[in-house]
Amino acid sequence: MANDALPTEQADALLTLFEQGRYAEAEISARLRIERYPDDAFGWKILGAILAALQRSQEAVASLKKALDLTPTDAEVLNTLGAALEDSGRLEEAGSYYAKAARQAPGFVAAFYNLAKLLQRLGRLEDARFYYEHALKIHPTHRKSLNNLGSLLRDLNRTDEALNCYRQTLALDPNQPQALTNLGNLLLDLGQLDEALDCQRRAIELQPGHPEILCNLGNVLQHLGQLDEALAVYQQSMTILGRPTASRPSQQAKQQLANLLQLDHPEILTMQGNTQQTLGHLDAAEQLYRRALTLDATDASIYSKLLFTLNYHPDHSAETIFEAYREFDRRFGIPHRAAWLPHPNRPDPERRLRLGYVSPDFRGHSACHALEPLLTHHDRAHFELTAYAELAQEDALTAVYRRLVDHWVPTRGLSDDELAARIRADGIDILVDLAGHTANNRLGVFARRPAPVSVTWMGYGSTTGLSAIDYFLADATLVPEGSEALFAEQPWRLDRPLAIHRPVPEMGEVSPLPAHRRGYVTFGTLTRHVRINHRTLRTWSAILQRLPGSRLVIDSKDFAAPSMQQRLAERFEALGIAPERLEIGYHSPPWDVLRGIDIGLDCFPHNSGVTLYETLYMGLPFITLADRPSVGRIGSTILTALGHPEWIATSETDYVERALALAADLDRLAALRAGLRTAMEHSPIRDEGGFVRSLERAYRRMWQLWCRTSTMP
Repeated sequence: MANDALPTEQADALLTLFEQGRYAEAEISARLRIERYPDDAFGWKILGAILAALQRSQEAVASLKKALDLTPTDAEVLNTLGAALEDSGRLEEAGSYYAKAARQAPGFVAAFYNLAKLLQRLGRLEDARFYYEHALKIHPTHRKSLNNLGSLLRDLNRTDEALNCYRQTLALDPNQPQALTNLGNLLLDLGQLDEALDCQRRAIELQPGHPEILCNLGNVLQHLGQLDEALAVYQQSMTILGRPTASRPSQQAKQQLANLLQLDHPEILTMQGNTQQTLGHLDAAEQLYRRALTLDATDASIYSKLLFTLNYHPDHSAETIFEAYREFDRRFGIPHRAAWLPHPNRPDPERRLRLGYVSPDFRGHSACHALEPLLTHHDRAHFELTAYAELAQEDALTAVYRRLVDHWVPTRGLSDDELAARIRADGIDILVDLAGHTANNRLGVFARRPAPVSVTWMGYGSTTGLSAIDYFLADATLVPEGSEALFAEQPWRLDRPLAIHRPVPEMGEVSPLPAHRRGYVTFGTLTRHVRINHRTLRTWSAILQRLPGSRLVIDSKDFAAPSMQQRLAERFEALGIAPERLEIGYHSPPWDVLRGIDIGLDCFPHNSGVTLYETLYMGLPFITLADRPSVGRIGSTILTALGHPEWIATSETDYVERALALAADLDRLAALRAGLRTAMEHSPIRDEGGFVRSLERAYRRMWQLWCRTSTMP
């Protein structure tokens, strides 16, 4: 801050006190100076800066406005006043003063930086980008602008440019913890976990105990399967947040901590919940999510994680779980009804329809096994396809999807209101949700009802809870008659099984039955840990106890860490199953693991999904238990489509008996193994065209029903 008033010596002394953080002494000196020189702009200016540093924003604004009366064109005063107004929550007014400062001093980089930062905070990303880039024209090595521009570009899904900004920042100064943690977050998005971990560890070494960086470190550890360490890091970050702050922190540090307390505290609770969920501690995860929601009741993503977890709970009834979905609608769905608008779509029951598919999974993802066949076989003479892609990063499969649709709309960075307006402007007739409550869903858009007809399918397997969505795509097995009350949407049952799957060619050939070579039966599953609960453990242990010498393989990414393998083995040991009868680990791809298994075991009450198709394609029959409608009957739907309902159990005892019956006749099991892939190829599961024609008939009928009720002439 310039000492641009007299007397100069006193001004220098006052500046020294301010720069040393001796704010109480500085305030006294500034007030004495103003008392003696009431028309001294510098006195009012530095008093405003001192008060802003003490977070006494209203007083700071008053003092700085007095300084501005005395020096109306002082860019530094205008900029500092903007910061004080921003601190007091007067954001639009703050922006006007930053802009005035920038006009008064075109080379004043701080004004352009502050204006860009504020616009970024307001969600005006393209405007913010313009001013960051202008700041960098003035000062090409301005690290804060480079770093923040990187975050903005990440939000705009311009990943390569964001990476370049972060790396440029670190090239200027390798010891920038904020740039390191931001780079680590982006690398995590890109799946580059080892480099992401290195960035976060370096960042926390530079700024030990910083709660936000600890949180980011925990995220990487969680993705690496180092769950115990992740939990410890999250707990450390919360402990730090709970400590009293220093009596006189800097304005930046104090604001940063305030932001963390307001925003990241529920975020850290949510991350802990994610880790507990992965560990299978569903009660603990539920409590953490609910606690986070008490701190931030407006975050629908936290509620989605809660619902996702409840679906897996082994002891909650379907009715209890659905009540939580109803509450989601009350919080995040029904309030938007007042803003619903009539749909101007032409109600011609036979015209070409515009379909909109909304998904974060137009990329390398398990959804491809159904999504690629769907888009490939759609009748383009009768259906025009638009993909609304919520992607952080595109890949080779994204390019395939782009070619399979008529229109491609990137949605990352668009608010729910903006995307809903875009869908309405595109004239979409039927809007299809492919994500449910999985990560990066856009259910908030569906709550705004931008299309006449809406459907949910595939990505989640359960109701969304949103009464704004018309239909839940199902079949008679997935959603039996009489279970309609468990869905916010109206179940729409196809005239054929819902099961559809395109295998990947890399799976290779089916192997001979391992039990013939080994002399014992191997059961197995490729499930994630969250599906393994006390009911599945009890049932699987009963099978192993009833069949001496048999073994169980459990293989998935959740069991990459030895600590996770040991944890699960101990749970089996408590039920009388020795560790040597278990093979717990992670192999990718898992085709050779499946070649070493004789009989697959599905999970319950939430069945597995894609891995069940893969199990069958490698020649393995599997046992499933028909539990709750939708998520508890995925296995039943697949086996019904295959023509083997005899592998569907109705109770845990029945599950054990059916598994043992399969294991009792190895010759029959070998014959099944040899013919199962062919049987699958000739079943509805592999009839891609038949599935899409059935779905298109459903879409047409949904549209015709809307046309009947439309008020358009």
